[in-house]
Amino acid sequence: MNAKWTGLCFLALALPMAHANQASPITKVLQLMSDMQTKVIGEGEAAHAIYVEFAEMCEERSKNLQFEIKTGKGEVAGLEAAIDEETAMAAALDTKVEELTGSIATDEGDLEAATKIRAKESTDFMAEEKELSEVIDALQRAIGILEREMAKHGASMMQIKNAGSLAKTLQLLVDAAALTSADAKGIAALVQTQQSNDDADMGAPDPAVYKGQSGGIIDTLGDLLEKAEGQLAELRNKETAALHEFEMLKQSLQDKIKYETKELDEAKTGIAASNEKKATAEGDLEVTTKNLNEDVTALSELHSECLSKAQDYEAETKSRGEELTAIATAKKVIAESTSGASGLSYGLSQVSLLQRSQSGGLKVVRFLRELAQKHHFPALAQLSMRMDAAIRTSDDPFAKVKGLIQDMIETLEKEAEADATEKAFCDKELAETNAKKDAKTSEIKKLSTKIDQMTSRTAQLKEEVAELEKGLSALAKTQAEMDKIRLEEKEEYAKAKEEMEAGIKGVQLALKVLRDYYAKSDKAHASDEGGGAGIIGLLEVVESDFSKGLIEMTSTEEAAQAAYEQETKENEI
Repeated sequence: MNAKWTGLCFLALALPMAHANQASPITKVLQLMSDMQTKVIGEGEAAHAIYVEFAEMCEERSKNLQFEIKTGKGEVAGLEAAIDEETAMAAALDTKVEELTGSIATDEGDLEAATKIRAKESTDFMAEEKELSEVIDALQRAIGILEREMAKHGASMMQIKNAGSLAKTLQLLVDAAALTSADAKGIAALVQTQQSNDDADMGAPDPAVYKGQSGGIIDTLGDLLEKAEGQLAELRNKETAALHEFEMLKQSLQDKIKYETKELDEAKTGIAASNEKKATAEGDLEVTTKNLNEDVTALSELHSECLSKAQDYEAETKSRGEELTAIATAKKVIAESTSGASGLSYGLSQVSLLQRSQSGGLKVVRFLRELAQKHHFPALAQLSMRMDAAIRTSDDPFAKVKGLIQDMIETLEKEAEADATEKAFCDKELAETNAKKDAKTSEIKKLSTKIDQMTSRTAQLKEEVAELEKGLSALAKTQAEMDKIRLEEKEEYAKAKEEMEAGIKGVQLALKVLRDYYAKSDKAHASDEGGGAGIIGLLEVVESDFSKGLIEMTSTEEAAQAAYEQETKENEI
């Protein structure tokens, strides 16, 4: 029987403890959070280095574009000024061309008109000169004839004397074939012209001037000849003056036309040159304006891109800071609030109430208690109480339990030896008694039977009294130890419950912080979603373990309290 109890005790102590050699999930969570912090900080430093390089590029590129824009604006202003200048020049030259063209046309018209007038004047002069020359010739001939006739004193002279007037005299000369009718008409016309001039200058002439005496007629014709010659000389002088004036005008107009034509050609050449320069400047302006617009657009896009990158970097930095804050907050909460619960759930010390509830030691205690109650074996009940106390107070509970079991085994062996000695004594006494009994069988049969009965009854009663006294003593001692242990268990449970509840709240708070952050859709940087999900998953396991541990602790406490009350009640009975 002793061997049986010993085997059962060691078998119970051999039950495995699942958590003893495993790393604490809280430790893993804290390590993962530290690793994530290091990773996020490293990513932030890398992002900062990239942004600094990008910012330097933005600044350098902005300076270059601003210089190019400034240069381009200067070039555009210069080209626009050149275009305006050439446009003004071309406009001025166009106006000059119009003026010169008009002036040349006017001068050519004036020259053409003057040439026509000169031609008409020349024609008129030639006709008048011819007419006057013919009249002078006729007058000269008439005078010559009259003078010759007067010298002869012929009959014809008598007719001339009787003519009475110049007209009749001329008619007689015509009739005498001395003059032609044309000559007569010319002389008559001259006389009429002279008469008209005299009328205009002096009033009506005296008709006696033209009365017919040969001397008077010759003088008259002489006067007419002189006047005709004077008119011819005057006509020729006027012609010479008019021709000279025309030549001067013609030369002047031709020189002017030549100069204006030269200026016109120069103006047209200038217009062509200005238009060419303007076209070149406009082409250059188009290219320069296009380049300037491209530079302005590039600068605007650069500013927009750089501003966007700066805002993105600021948002990423802020978001990364928020992630670090969330991790640090969760880490702080876990570190500050879960140490007790972690020790109770995952610690290596077997002093933990939760671990005792999950360990083989408590199973052994429960097994021994149930066995002691079932078989009414106070020694086992006492052993179970000592084992429970040893598990609570010893740093090495298994060594202590082994020692208690070894002590109980030694006690059982001593009791077995005492039982064997008592049995041998009883066998010896029984043999002697049997010998005497054989001698005195008949004599003491009744007494012996009565004595044996009384002796057996007495011994039995003594044994029962001793056993009861021993049991009562052990029971009282066990009850006292049970009371003490129950009080300690209750206090330890209250403390452990507080720590477990604080740990659960801390884990829940950490989960809320992490879930709230990683659930945001507006994070500006690529947060470690995988790492965060891993930590959240592990914290959910920890929360489940803590909650399960708290339930098991509560269940264990309730079971221990119920067992204590039941055993106390039984002990009282």
